[in-house]
Amino acid sequence: MGHERYRIEVGGVSVDVMRKDVRHARLSVYPPDGHVKASVPRHFEEAAVREMILSRLDWIRRKQVFFARRPLRSKQRLVTGETHYYLGRRYRLRVLEGDNNRAGVVLADEDTMELRVRPQTDLPGRQAVLVEWYRRQLKSLLPGMVAQWQPVIGVEVAECRVRRMKTRWGSCNIGARRIWLNLDLARVPTGCLEYVLVHEMVHLLERYHNANFHRLMDSFLPEWRTRKEELDGASNAGYLMGY
Repeated sequence: MGHERYRIEVGGVSVDVMRKDVRHARLSVYPPDGHVKASVPRHFEEAAVREMILSRLDWIRRKQVFFARRPLRSKQRLVTGETHYYLGRRYRLRVLEGDNNRAGVVLADEDTMELRVRPQTDLPGRQAVLVEWYRRQLKSLLPGMVAQWQPVIGVEVAECRVRRMKTRWGSCNIGARRIWLNLDLARVPTGCLEYVLVHEMVHLLERYHNANFHRLMDSFLPEWRTRKEELDGASNAGYLMGY
């Protein structure tokens, strides 16, 4: 059975609604223009859809204001002199081309990130090298961090994976005990990465962002709100990939 799609307006906000075979309703706001989408179970009545949107209007408007104020990032060309970040630290990119180069990235010193490629490597090729390096770095950090937090939170994570995400820093499949983290977390300060991981791990105890979830976060990571604010600011500070 195909998905049913339509658009409604609630409180002056236009929302694209998709009815499909899901167990729970979800509301999302997408950059760069604050477009709103709702994914709901097929059995949801129209009144329930509108009530859900109405209950989140303040959140929707805050997200739209945030996206409207966020400057558009210029496309990175991956050339010498550009600024790139790793774990919140700023590096100047230096591109080294050579016939004998093994494609990769090296932190040459505390201020310089070297991108080593073969001559005539085009932009997509350079992007692939840098993205793969970020992926490996993040994947190498996560096992130790997960092992540190499992006994604290009292949960066991079956898998922790990394992928590119457009609108979320992380997600948690509670049934499979699988956590996905946004690849861009390799670029933000370690405390922000830790906050997202703890946030997703707490979902193994509490599915929803309710009072109990916030109580658990306060218990395990009392400074989580400060780290969340820092992470939110990363979107405006040039930390994220411009491609």
